[in-house]
Amino acid sequence: MDPLLTGEQAVLGAVLLDPRQLGGLDWLEPRDFYRPGHQALFAALRKLRAEDHPALSTEGAVPVAWLTDTLAEAGQQVRGLTASYLHTLVAACPRPAHAPLYGRMVLEGSIHRTVAEHANRLLAVAREDAGQHEVHGTAAQADVLAGVLDGLAKRWGTRPRASAPRTPPLLVAGQPTAAAQAEDEQFLLSLLVHQNGAIGEVFDWLRPQDFAVPGHGHLYRCLGALHHRGEPIDPVTTLWEVQRRGLLTEGTLTEEQLEPVLRDGAAGSAE
Repeated sequence: MDPLLTGEQAVLGAVLLDPRQLGGLDWLEPRDFYRPGHQALFAALRKLRAEDHPALSTEGAVPVAWLTDTLAEAGQQVRGLTASYLHTLVAACPRPAHAPLYGRMVLEGSIHRTVAEHANRLLAVAREDAGQHEVHGTAAQADVLAGVLDGLAKRWGTRPRASAPRTPPLLVAGQPTAAAQAEDEQFLLSLLVHQNGAIGEVFDWLRPQDFAVPGHGHLYRCLGALHHRGEPIDPVTTLWEVQRRGLLTEGTLTEEQLEPVLRDGAAGSAE
């Protein structure tokens, strides 16, 4: 699972499905995308919007010309893009209306890469200065990093602040969970992810510690965080929240537990 790839595909798919979503993505730039093909596609979409493409004022189904013109424009910048890949992007978007949040995922990934790049430069200069018993280069590079952080903070909308190192959550080993109970929890989580507004039925009284499978409890905590912040819940936003909390890298949640919840829809009452 690659949350960044999923987020980039989802925002592009949202705009391909609904060109008017570009109006809520003016703050996102092609350079924020990690993959060159995605950069070219987003640049092409923005150019077509600037040229008042007919698809922007079309009610109902999006005309095929929106896809073909996007592909033709992007193909002038990068090779290898095909019509079938545009369909892959469309399929990767659960809900076009969530495009602004998908865009925030792309921007967040871009910020992480930029900070890491400049931090690595600072480290390299500091090591070189240390060998020569100098500090001027390190101080200059630190000023550059501070300016970069200030610029990124303005784009994100908040000032940078220090945070304490992340402490992995303590998990208490319990008795093996019955398969039937684990399946019930998986079904509920899948329903909460795929059914719009379902978490509102249980959020006030269902707690993460109520789940017998610890990984399911942590996944429910992710859904609760999205709901608390007023952000939409779907497979893409859920995967990104899991990634932000480091649950997969820590082993708190396994891909075997997560994949069925994101893949399989469920119908019924969450309550």
